[in-house]
Amino acid sequence: MNKKPNILYIMCDQFRYDCIAALGNKKISTPNLDRLTERGITFTNAYSPCPVCVAARYSIHTGRDPHTTGCYKNEKPFPLDGLAEKMEDRCGQYLARFLGAQGYRTFGAGKFHTMPDWLEDLGFDTVMHAEEMWYKKENRAFDAYCSFIDKIPEYRHIEQVHGERTEMYYMPQTSPFPAEFTVEAFTADRAVELINADKSKPWFGFVSFVGPHPPCAPPIPFNRMYNPDCMDNPVTGDIRTDHMDEQIPWANYMIWADELNNFSARLVKSRYYGEISYIDSCIGKLLDSVEATDDPDNTLVCFFSDHGDHMGDHHAWQKESWFEQSAHIPFLLSWTACFPGRVQNRELVSLTDLFALASGAAGSLEQRDGLDVLGMLNKTAAPREYLFVCYGRPGTPLFKFMVRKGQYKYIFMSNGGRRQLFDLQNDPDELRNLAGEYSSVTKELHSLALLSRRPGLLPAFDRDDFKLFPFTERPKKRINQMAHDLGIDDFSFLKEEVK
Repeated sequence: MNKKPNILYIMCDQFRYDCIAALGNKKISTPNLDRLTERGITFTNAYSPCPVCVAARYSIHTGRDPHTTGCYKNEKPFPLDGLAEKMEDRCGQYLARFLGAQGYRTFGAGKFHTMPDWLEDLGFDTVMHAEEMWYKKENRAFDAYCSFIDKIPEYRHIEQVHGERTEMYYMPQTSPFPAEFTVEAFTADRAVELINADKSKPWFGFVSFVGPHPPCAPPIPFNRMYNPDCMDNPVTGDIRTDHMDEQIPWANYMIWADELNNFSARLVKSRYYGEISYIDSCIGKLLDSVEATDDPDNTLVCFFSDHGDHMGDHHAWQKESWFEQSAHIPFLLSWTACFPGRVQNRELVSLTDLFALASGAAGSLEQRDGLDVLGMLNKTAAPREYLFVCYGRPGTPLFKFMVRKGQYKYIFMSNGGRRQLFDLQNDPDELRNLAGEYSSVTKELHSLALLSRRPGLLPAFDRDDFKLFPFTERPKKRINQMAHDLGIDDFSFLKEEVK
């Protein structure tokens, strides 16, 4: 096909891989994501290159893994091993800037979550921020959604526009706004306008929803869409296996989730599902807009998330582990002019591949650290033999990695040298750690990880193997995530009001 396709990337934050009805979840309603599965390809073994917001997003925009971006968790990127100081100098142009040079009109709407500058120039012609939260009052003025909602007098009293955080982080909530005024509706409506803004050249749109990242606060009527008694209890194993990664109990305490029980988990999941169904309705607006264009079949649409959410599974909440609930992501691809629908593909893919996917579709393939997904589908490029992904700054106790090959997943943690091996074919819930029993498989996958020795990862090594640290637990502390942009940073006890 000679005509460059339009390209639409749709992403969610903290959307689990197993929350799409057409892919087997019989307790959730996602008719618009189901539309994508009907008209395209579902990659059933897709992973985040680093299962946390900031690091995953830099991989999306650069086509580089954390060792090149210098971002190994939610942190300010900082290059190691002599790599260039500036992100685009060491990674190449950001995806939007690259596609703009190929003749594309580019736009972005929603959450970008760059650090430390949340207004970092990612190369879009037009960008409309709708961020999860702001840390400074002066920055709120640059948020398109906050500017929109601040103009409506009846909503000016709302301190936390996406739901209450702090101790309410994993408590079921309802949006303070009607469905047409939430950040998700705002993001979708602005994206539809941008899709239709200029038809003189092909466009690349990046639409990034804040949800279903907690707080789980869907608007009416999605708040009551799911009965908590119909939700499953969390899937948990031996806590010695579930909490082998010290990050999990530390994070549970940090975000006020360390004492949640099965009842609490069912309540939260009912609102999490409600948020997903609501976002699905917003995604429907985008798909309808694409179908109303002059050439919908020549529009590449890809849906994905940055990572998942444990939702109580493995005695865990949030993300940042290598368990499937955290690291395994949805990855739906539709380009009806080129590929059939209702296809499930089991090859290993990663968010890092999104750069090659878009650049290849535009006719100027740059593979970078990723896989040529289009080439793999067209049988002109080989699939991955295995996937190596990492989290945490190399050379520190936080560094840990996953190797996925065939039916096995191997996890290594520098903190204590702890190891896990799971047979995902026979133990999809990852309840039985086989690292001790299957020593030959453990050794093979560990050896594959050793091949990762390259700039950006060198501090993780000690001679011919990975560096180990004596196992330590971090001091636990709560995060009081209030309305920083309004100067509200902590709980306050107003003594003068107490009689």
